[in-house]
Amino acid sequence: MNLEKVVFGFFILLALTLNFGFVYGHIDNPAHHASWELFAAIVVNLIATALKFGERTQIGAILLAASLVADLQLIAAAVVWGVAVYGTGTGLTEMTMASIVSLAGGALVANVVSVTLLIIETVKIHR
Repeated sequence: MNLEKVVFGFFILLALTLNFGFVYGHIDNPAHHASWELFAAIVVNLIATALKFGERTQIGAILLAASLVADLQLIAAAVVWGVAVYGTGTGLTEMTMASIVSLAGGALVANVVSVTLLIIETVKIHR
């Protein structure tokens, strides 16, 4: 068993599950979406992105692109959250929370693409 591949797969799957955990719940209810979970999803996604650098295959390039999309959307969600809480006097409204969760949902789709490509690549190697 290759420890490097285990760590790589671990972070890709952890990024997906943390992202799903944040998105899960009523889209407009701030009580269903924890800020620490969004932060954890961002950190793990950034680690997963760093692990994808250096891949020389076409699938590796698509994995990196999907990870960069997830990073961008999660960071945008965090910026919207920060501006809503600290930059305006209104705080987290239902509409703002829906926007934050929608951005994180887009990142979730990108993470699903990453996991799907990882599974496809793994199946191809064993044949």
